[in-house]
Amino acid sequence: MPQGEGFVRGFGWLDSAPLPVIPPLQPDPLRMLRDRTLAEFSDETAARTPTPGGGSVAACIAELGSALGLMSARFTEGRKGFEQHEQALAAEISQLEALRGDFADLVEEDAAAFSKVSAAYKLLRDTDEAKTARRAAIQSALIEAMDAPLRTCRAAVSGLVVLDSVSTHVNPNIASDVVVGAYALGAAFRSAWVNVLVNLSDIKDESVKERVHTEGEGLTRQAQELEARIHEVVVGAIGR
Repeated sequence: MPQGEGFVRGFGWLDSAPLPVIPPLQPDPLRMLRDRTLAEFSDETAARTPTPGGGSVAACIAELGSALGLMSARFTEGRKGFEQHEQALAAEISQLEALRGDFADLVEEDAAAFSKVSAAYKLLRDTDEAKTARRAAIQSALIEAMDAPLRTCRAAVSGLVVLDSVSTHVNPNIASDVVVGAYALGAAFRSAWVNVLVNLSDIKDESVKERVHTEGEGLTRQAQELEARIHEVVVGAIGR
C-alpha cells in the first residue's frame, strides 16, 4: 500500500477530477477479488486503480504457494511406500487447506483496508475538531491497513512450517512443487512485510511500531530459515 498523503494525492484521490477509466477493463464492484479469473485479477492489478495492490498480490501469491504444497501432499497421500506418513499428510493437507482460505480472505481484506485509508485522507479538515477527527481516522485506518499484510506474513510463515514438514516425506516425483511453493510463500512474506513497513512508517503510536518491528524481525528469521531448509532438502537431493 502506498504511504502518506503524498502518495494518496499522487493517485488522484484528493483531487476533484476522477481517475481515468482504461478500457476495456470494467471490474464489477459487486464481485469479490477472489472470484475474478486470473486474467481479470492481473488486468485489474495492472490498471490505474488503487486496488488490488501489493498487499492483495502478496496474499494471492501465498495462496498459490500453499496450493502447490497441498497438491504435493495429496499426490503423496495413499501412495505405496508412504503409508507411514499418512497421519502426517492428513494433518498437513488440513492445515494447508485452511491457510488457502486465510490467504483468499486476506486478498479482500487488504484491498478493503486500503480503501479505508484513502477515505480517511479525504475527510474534511475545515475546523479544529474536523482536523482532530481526521487525524484519528487516518491513524485507525493505517493500523488496520498495516494489520492485513502482517497477518499475511504470519500465515506465510505458518505455510512454510507445513511445507518444511511435507518436504521430508513427499513423493520425489513432485518434490519440486514443494520448493516452488516455498519460494512463493517466501516471496509473499517479503512482499507483505514491505506493505507492513510502509503503513507502519505513518503510524504515530511508538508502542505499536516497536511491537510490530520486534515481531517482524522474528518472523523474517523464521521465513528465511524455513525457505532455505526446504530448498536444501529438495534441491539438494536433485541429481543425487
